[in-house]
Amino acid sequence: MHRQIAGKLTGPVTKWIVLVAVVLIAGGLASFAGKLVDVQNNETESWLPDSAESTKAFEKLEAFQDPYDVGTTVVYHRSSGLTAADLSAIEEDATEIAKLDGVSKVLSPAQAKTAGSPVPFVSEDGQVAKLEFTVNYGDKLWEELPDLKPEIDKIIKIDGVDSYLAGAGGQSADAATVFSSGDGKLLGITLLVVILILLVTYRSPILWLLPIISAVVGLGASMGLLYFLAKNTSLTVNGQTQFILTVLVIGAGTDYALLLVARYREELRRHEDRHEAMAFALHRAAPAILASAATVVVGLLCLMFADLNSTAGMGPANAVGVAVTFVVMVTLLPALLVICGRWVFWPFVPRFGSEEPTASGLWAKVGRGIAPRPRIVWVGTAAALAVVCLGFLRLDTSGIPSDEQYTTTQDSVTGQKILVEHGLVDASTPVQVVANADEAPAVIEAMSRVEGIAAPVQVAEKDGIALIVAELTSDPYSDTAFDAVHDVRRAVHAVPGADALTTGMSAVSVDVMDASSRDNKVIIPIVLGAVLLILIGLLRSLVSPVLLIGTVILSFGAALGISGLVFDFLYGREHTDPGFPLFAFVFLVALGIDYNIFLMTRVREEAALHGTRKGSLIALSSTGGVITSAGLVLAATFAMLGTMPMTFTLQLGTTVALGVLLDTIIVRSVLVTALNLDLGGRIWWPSKLDAGAPVVEPPATEQDKVPAGV
Repeated sequence: MHRQIAGKLTGPVTKWIVLVAVVLIAGGLASFAGKLVDVQNNETESWLPDSAESTKAFEKLEAFQDPYDVGTTVVYHRSSGLTAADLSAIEEDATEIAKLDGVSKVLSPAQAKTAGSPVPFVSEDGQVAKLEFTVNYGDKLWEELPDLKPEIDKIIKIDGVDSYLAGAGGQSADAATVFSSGDGKLLGITLLVVILILLVTYRSPILWLLPIISAVVGLGASMGLLYFLAKNTSLTVNGQTQFILTVLVIGAGTDYALLLVARYREELRRHEDRHEAMAFALHRAAPAILASAATVVVGLLCLMFADLNSTAGMGPANAVGVAVTFVVMVTLLPALLVICGRWVFWPFVPRFGSEEPTASGLWAKVGRGIAPRPRIVWVGTAAALAVVCLGFLRLDTSGIPSDEQYTTTQDSVTGQKILVEHGLVDASTPVQVVANADEAPAVIEAMSRVEGIAAPVQVAEKDGIALIVAELTSDPYSDTAFDAVHDVRRAVHAVPGADALTTGMSAVSVDVMDASSRDNKVIIPIVLGAVLLILIGLLRSLVSPVLLIGTVILSFGAALGISGLVFDFLYGREHTDPGFPLFAFVFLVALGIDYNIFLMTRVREEAALHGTRKGSLIALSSTGGVITSAGLVLAATFAMLGTMPMTFTLQLGTTVALGVLLDTIIVRSVLVTALNLDLGGRIWWPSKLDAGAPVVEPPATEQDKVPAGV
């Protein structure tokens, strides 16, 4: 039945129908891919769950301020001290900035002094000054900021003075610039790396084009479909989601292509008609590819249980990308392969009747090396991985400080650092408290006893609700600021009848960390349970799925352990985002289990013919090359996240790349194979498949022929 369906997709006539249909549908969706950036929501506030205190406070804040107002600060610094001419130039800058579209409420040092501002705008040492203003572009803030920043940078240039756009607006401008300029660069670098790997793998100057074309079509169609989903549903898509989508789709799509092409090459040696060869290849490879894609999709969909909207949105968004890519890879790619014919493999064309690769390859030798003492091998390997896991203790998941957010120098980070060092506060990121107006004096008194904030001030009152603000005296993303937020909340919550709620950028960060901590504890078990059920259904066993889950968890721990050492001693960035462990876990478990699926489905197939032990050796030798190539591709694509100037993407890309390499080279080839050889047919319990006693098979000889492919 499956072969009949596969044959209909790649017949002499239907291959053209499939090609036209996929190109029209995918091309139509891909035409909207560029609009995905228009529906991104990169505001941190939008990531919060409804239950967060900041979210509840935002609802009351709407009575006092436009939710699209973003406080922005320009920082001026001259190490020898700002001159009178410098201060005069700053006043002129304020006048020019006020003329820009979307800018209001400009406050210069002179204007602040005249207004009697309790917060100084010039440092005591006279080296630093600031001016503040508000930016409002409605819901188009992230689209407009990359254009606004260069305009402001031109205005604030003063000879001999270093000037920086900082504050909340400056931070958003830097982030928006990175997101708007980075996706095309990331795609280009990722494709280049994958092309190089495919050239080495296929040793063909032509064949690599077909997987790349198919993967790019899958990416374009995925982004177009996501545009409509984000526009018309509650799905949250941000810049980080799009970055990860790019490498995930290209990596996973190329993996699926490698597995299909390997099986197609094998069938071309057995069938003279290439259409018949593709029908058999699809029939035999598609189930494993489908199981792999389904595992990734289910794992990603588990993120929908997250409290954080950004995490909950990243899951289904990337799941859509994987699902669309799977469809493209089992329709468009087979059609292109049979349309092109055997010559596309040139110069190593698989001729009908030619010999298959033998059991003398690298992975066959690895299997023969494990076979005599499998228990010693798997115990030693597991112990080594467990020791490596200890490096996890070097990870600090309390959040990334603002001066470590980027891997390159950013004006907003430098400006914020200068403000703190010279005793000036950033008024664009205050602690904000909304409370019942009758209890406002008591709330102010309670806040005044909290360290880490300036004197609290009631700035507005409306409909019985008072707004009280207090400037932070530290970096708003530092532990000191977070401690201040906790102290403020404890203080104002203790005021009877105040119903006080605390928000602000630092408070939002605290709520994000709390939600991330909850998501880590809830979602990781859900993902493990979902993947375990898929493996049980696929392998029709209880023992083997539990063992595979255990090996992947061990691999994940080892990847985190190595990452902890790399982040600390190589990158010098031991702090990670609170959501980092969850993202790394989901991608590594969902993707890492793939290679075990590819291996174990072949083991089951061969076990029915040769027994589990010999079947394991056949499966390892026949799938080793293509799975290793697939792992290298996926590791390389995720490693390309490190080209983005953000610490989060650098760390996530590094950990996933390390984990994938561990899965393909050590876990899948050594640990899982050793377990199979040690337990024999017992791995299929309660299935009756190969229920005999686990007798050690003799090592394979050079004359043993092993079919290649998946």
